[in-house]
Amino acid sequence: MQLSISILASSAIFLATGCSQPTPPATFEPAALTVPAGAESSGPRITEGMDDGVVLSWMEPDETGTTLKFSILSNGQWQPAQTVVSGINMFVNWADLPSVVPLRDQHLIAHWLQKMPGGRYAYDVVAAQSIDDGRTWSDSFSPHRDGTPTEHGFVSMFGRDDRPGMIWLDGRKANNEATDDPVASGMTLRAAFVDSDNELHGEQLVDDLICDCCETDVAVAASGPVAVYRNRTVDEIRDIYVSRFVDGEWQPGQALANDNWHIAGCPVNGPAIVARGELVAVAWFSAANGLPVVRLKVSNDSGESFADAVDIAAGSTLGRVGVALLNDDTVAVSWLQAGDLPLNNVNVRKVSADGLTGPVQTVSSTAAPYSVPQMVNDGTHLVFAWTEIHDDVRRVMSARVPISSLSLSD
Repeated sequence: MQLSISILASSAIFLATGCSQPTPPATFEPAALTVPAGAESSGPRITEGMDDGVVLSWMEPDETGTTLKFSILSNGQWQPAQTVVSGINMFVNWADLPSVVPLRDQHLIAHWLQKMPGGRYAYDVVAAQSIDDGRTWSDSFSPHRDGTPTEHGFVSMFGRDDRPGMIWLDGRKANNEATDDPVASGMTLRAAFVDSDNELHGEQLVDDLICDCCETDVAVAASGPVAVYRNRTVDEIRDIYVSRFVDGEWQPGQALANDNWHIAGCPVNGPAIVARGELVAVAWFSAANGLPVVRLKVSNDSGESFADAVDIAAGSTLGRVGVALLNDDTVAVSWLQAGDLPLNNVNVRKVSADGLTGPVQTVSSTAAPYSVPQMVNDGTHLVFAWTEIHDDVRRVMSARVPISSLSLSD
């Protein structure tokens, strides 16, 4: 099946000085990348590692039930698919995405979701490690030990000091049906590190009340890991919070921006974070006061403080954001925008450190409504992945664009 790409043309006005002629930017022309995924594949997730490796993972049905597969990006192409695990009891959800994360020295860690008896949303986080680039995998383990038939998911994994770390949404308190107090029965954010023998260390409750099903994200800055997630107050304000890992512990979460989005239910729309040294960028979606918007904040001190927010998109935006740092320390933000029903656009926009925004550019106009587009910087290109539906068949798609083709407005 051919990738359908819609390109939003942009123009630049150059002022010539004397006889000098400015060099025009590269043409924004998304190039399709072949994904070694079959029919009904879904849930793509692109992750970067400690050695700048890039991995795409996805879920795919087969005769065994469901299989978690992955592909490594090499020479600008997705390599043949490899399998992590197959099973008949895997929990597959368009928003709660498994992952395969490259660390360093052929070390990978993968996670997926496993159903357990007790309810529709009773499932566990399960993980395994590989030290040979995914050819073989360790025995599986779980980062939580509560054993409750509740939701555990929306995992973000990262590497720190050669030891993988994990944060996840943990619903173990949901069994407490004797109270209307959300703190006593609501979703929590928890974290742990794991060693090479799959033993857990540093298990911690990070936040005792957060949004029920929004994606989390973690980036490793100069001072250590920084996590972002959607918080929840007892008054149902669900804004984005930041927690930094300092002196061996996750610090209490702090509001990234007081959007004051009051919503008595989960919007299934988590934040995205990226870091390089002291530079940290966070993108997120909000619909406070009924006004949908994608926003960006940048930090120059490892996430300890942030500059004012920059609005990236508004109106018919659906959120589902991604963020990448570009080679000149500018930022790219991606999001899903409502298009011609039932399809949606995967859009991207360049933003400077001082808040100057470039034109909105469209990578694809064929994304499925229930898709969480992915974006990373591979060094020379932005690489994207999303799920689309063609002739009622889902499939993971991918494309890339030269970083040099993203421009800023004059």
